[in-house]
Amino acid sequence: MGDKPIWEQIGSSFVQHYYQLFDADRTQLGAIYIDASCLTWEGQQFQGKAAIVEKLSLCLDYKADEDPIMGFHQIFLLKNINDAWVCTNDMFRLALHNFG
Repeated sequence: MGDKPIWEQIGSSFVQHYYQLFDADRTQLGAIYIDASCLTWEGQQFQGKAAIVEKLSLCLDYKADEDPIMGFHQIFLLKNINDAWVCTNDMFRLALHNFG
């Protein structure tokens, strides 16, 4: 990882940490957001870590083996605050194609 630019190292580490928390205990995701953070989930907006964690915990509470695999896009805007990287904006969108 030492040959990668610092921004790529930060991004890779953040994404790995995010999805580890996501898979293990979504309530712990609050640690990566701040009260001014925003989540845009399929066009719905949520602000603040409590609202974001509630949305991620409730609407994603399913067993992966029961639903078909779908692609998605997720963009994180990160900011360094007091030597810690936090997510100030999280945008999630399913990669659905409607050609009908």
